Amino acid sequence: MKKKPDLCPPHLILELEKRISYVFKDKKHIGTALLHKSAGDGIANHNNNERLEWLGDRVLGLLAAQYLFDLDIKSDEGHLTKAFNQIVNGGNCAVATQNLGIDSLIVTSKSIQLDPNSAKSVHGDAFEAIIGALYLDGGLEACAGLFEAALAASKTTASASVNYKSLLQEWAQKRGLPPPIYTVMSREGPDHAPDFLVEVDVNSNKASARGRSKQIAERAAAQELYEIVSQNEK
Repeated sequence: MKKKPDLCPPHLILELEKRISYVFKDKKHIGTALLHKSAGDGIANHNNNERLEWLGDRVLGLLAAQYLFDLDIKSDEGHLTKAFNQIVNGGNCAVATQNLGIDSLIVTSKSIQLDPNSAKSVHGDAFEAIIGALYLDGGLEACAGLFEAALAASKTTASASVNYKSLLQEWAQKRGLPPPIYTVMSREGPDHAPDFLVEVDVNSNKASARGRSKQIAERAAAQELYEIVSQNEK
């Protein structure tokens, strides 16, 4: 049987390993995970990531289901399903891919690279394919890092529609307190994937959170503190 051509350059695999902090024992599957079926612009019968995407979708679903099941024993099936879909949907996986800085490593046709709508779907599929490759290489434990990325992206997406910075400022104003003060406590990680730690302080009420940008970390910290002070007043 004629071997299918491999179109993934080795340097992309090495860069991916750096960005997800995992070194593959077998490079075969991860090389395939980065290959969209459109790659090669016309080269037929090359390897592509569709089968790994199928596997990764199931692995991500299992990790999300177990996480949510263990998180809150009081949640009913409806709430669990809503939270589950928030984590595993393709749009969220695409956001996680971008947050990790690995969207630029996916090999596609030139036409898809120029189409933002198509690229979003491709990025989400590739995220699941990479999880599939991780599972084959190191089991569920190896997938933990990417699951955390999907979980973080889902929390950011869910809270994006609620302006917690405004809510926190309004809370302070109503009580005659000074406005929130946001302080960057640290900035870690490489330039392509920075990690900011931001603390928010309202009259000595404090909370901190991390994010891929200063703005994301500020929103997360505001949400954390707003939920704390709101709970304390109940």
